[in-house]
Amino acid sequence: MLFNLPRFTFDPGDDRIARAAWSRLAEPADTVAGALVDALGAGPALEWLAQAVGAPGDAARELARLEPGQQVARSLAPDDARPASPAGVLMAGARRWAQRLESLNPIKDLELLDRLGGTLLVPGDPRWPAGLEDLGPSAPFALWVRGQADLAALTRRSVSLVGSRASTGYGEAVTRDLACGLAERRFTVVSGGAYGIDAAAHRATLAVRGNTIVLLASSVDRLYPAANSRLMEAALENGAVVSEVPPGSVPFRQRFLARNRVIAALGRATVVVEAARRSGALSTANHATGLARPVGAVPGPVTSMASAGCHDLLRSGAAVCVTDAAEAAELAGDLTTDAVPERVVEARAEDGLDQVARRVLDALPVRQAAPIESVATVAGLSIPEVRAKLGSLLIADLAEKDAGRWRRTRPPRS
Repeated sequence: MLFNLPRFTFDPGDDRIARAAWSRLAEPADTVAGALVDALGAGPALEWLAQAVGAPGDAARELARLEPGQQVARSLAPDDARPASPAGVLMAGARRWAQRLESLNPIKDLELLDRLGGTLLVPGDPRWPAGLEDLGPSAPFALWVRGQADLAALTRRSVSLVGSRASTGYGEAVTRDLACGLAERRFTVVSGGAYGIDAAAHRATLAVRGNTIVLLASSVDRLYPAANSRLMEAALENGAVVSEVPPGSVPFRQRFLARNRVIAALGRATVVVEAARRSGALSTANHATGLARPVGAVPGPVTSMASAGCHDLLRSGAAVCVTDAAEAAELAGDLTTDAVPERVVEARAEDGLDQVARRVLDALPVRQAAPIESVATVAGLSIPEVRAKLGSLLIADLAEKDAGRWRRTRPPRS
């Protein structure tokens, strides 16, 4: 038998508890841990880890020879700097995870979540958002949720609105218009709860009683940033506050970057409203592209560095131009119901004129009427050509005759 049962203080055979444990052991987006759990199951993967800590050589070699070990090796990118052999990859991971193994207590984490009125979602739960499956081995082991637990329903129609923390008044105004318009079209607005564009998106959605999801880099008991905690608490009534790390977890740079992939996966499309060239919002757009999700970008003033990242996305073809909520909805919605109606340009009477008639119309004076000979001279046409077209212009009410002379029809006075 491959595994020796370890002495855990909880039942590793309970998939929900085992996934809660893995969300504590491994950092978000750890593809080696994800591939191991996908290959073995969360509980058996914990048992293997316990054995690997006690007898590392035997555990690694035995698993590496089997298909799960090969699956872990295949999960690595070709340019990954970690050891290339399955055994080396697995043991490098085991050394990372073992640092947290001794203090592991998922039951305590779940009890704290329960006191907060929260829910732990795991794959297989009907409320689990299907879009996360596209993340493969980098998908979250579990989601710690406060608010509406049915994330599958919330994300059925959803758009991720992201942008810079150092937003401008222009960016925030556009964000408000987009968020309100999307909420009114029954889309859930997904963002990261940060300052700037994120906060503007959540706030505008809640103002029209729309649904919003706040994806945290911290845990759901440590709303971060604290200055936006009231906003996040308001989201509990019309949406959810979500994290992939257990209670007591603090945010740091890697977790901010890792959560961007989840924001991209939860949205049917991602729209970058305002972003400088080094903005983290571009990371979300890149993840969305990798997931084959539509990406939109809002253009800004060409002189604004705050929109330079959006312009780069548009120039490279990675994003389409989005200027209003209707265009954002078209990216993420159903083409039969959310497609932007054809833009109607107001028709003008002269639109149907042929080239000669248009030259005659252009040659007609506006104020003082002129004889046909003068009109022909200005238009560069013969008198018969001008006379032939003046009749049609008169019928179209584009020209008027006054004592044998001609001029353009004067617009009615208001």
